[in-house]
Amino acid sequence: MLSRYEPERFEAEWRRRWKEADLFRTVEDPSRPKFYALDFFPYPSGAGLSVGHLRNYIPTDVLARAKRMQGFNVLHPMGWDAFGLPAENEAIAKGRHPAGMVREYAETYKRQQDLVGISYDWSREVNSSDPSFYKWTQYIFLTLFKRGLAYRGEYAANWCPSCQTVLANEEVEGGLCWRCGTPVVKKVLPQWFFKITDYAERLLSDLDPIDWPEGIKMMQRNWIGRSEGAEFEWRVVKQEQEDGSVEDFDGDARFRVFTTRIDTVFGATFCVLAPEHPLVERITARHRLAAVRAVREQAERTTEQDRLAESREKVGAFTGAYALNEFTNEAVPIYVADYVLMGYGTGAIMAVPAHDERDFEFASSNRLEIRRVVGSAA
Repeated sequence: MLSRYEPERFEAEWRRRWKEADLFRTVEDPSRPKFYALDFFPYPSGAGLSVGHLRNYIPTDVLARAKRMQGFNVLHPMGWDAFGLPAENEAIAKGRHPAGMVREYAETYKRQQDLVGISYDWSREVNSSDPSFYKWTQYIFLTLFKRGLAYRGEYAANWCPSCQTVLANEEVEGGLCWRCGTPVVKKVLPQWFFKITDYAERLLSDLDPIDWPEGIKMMQRNWIGRSEGAEFEWRVVKQEQEDGSVEDFDGDARFRVFTTRIDTVFGATFCVLAPEHPLVERITARHRLAAVRAVREQAERTTEQDRLAESREKVGAFTGAYALNEFTNEAVPIYVADYVLMGYGTGAIMAVPAHDERDFEFASSNRLEIRRVVGSAA
């Protein structure tokens, strides 16, 4: 037994043996249980992999190897997420054609992964910029479009000004782009969407047994939304003046809210718009604009996951506008707050602080009315 850990004495030999035996190639074997180990494919948009890449890939490899030892027929593929702006921007920066650059970078990544000894089945290697691959993604999209499940719309997305690309929430770390460290902003962009709400109940119920962090599951629930409920319109009717008086709102401004608890509408004592809501600038009183814009700017620097965190203080500001609750015939104040997301529902809520925990926290910190209208059964 070696008294010291000296990987250079044995790693190369074992890598050679694994390669000669084609040990990690997956073949069909109906007699064994199946296990699919899938990593996020890296963008071939840099000269080499980082330690951060391996932080993701090694735990998956440990799991894949453990499953093989337990008798599972394991499929563990690898590929390259090459069809998009990260690779295109790298090619522009280097003054190269992206196709040749992607091939070169992919070979480097593959060599590095082999040096680590990750147990990939390289016979299953894929490249998302290869026509033989993306013809299937196009086929899937066209099928969804023809069946009315894909549509065009606008959404305030995470945007990296340096990479010139949209980022997923998971790619924003501390308000910065995970790739280049540039501060991320919110930018309203035309995008394609899938009608996941048509499958909301199934998607929501399938989240329950998944062993994911509760914060991630909450984000998924918010993105999916519920299909059962009521959507109705609120009309802006009043606006605060600089001297503190309140007068009729000059113009016609309306917003829609969705609720799964229409029975609590009589307890709606204020409304909240997402800071990115297109109506915000139009309805905000002039002397309230600075505070409202400060909330929006802070929200733009905060990930949606952080904005939804239960332990985090809700940040908001009064717009100076009031909307009519037609069920009670009362004008209620309209706030902007970061706990309401533009991508969830309509980007606006009726706040019922007596029957919603987040609304209660916000109402308590802003000294807003809390009116209980639904009691528990005796």
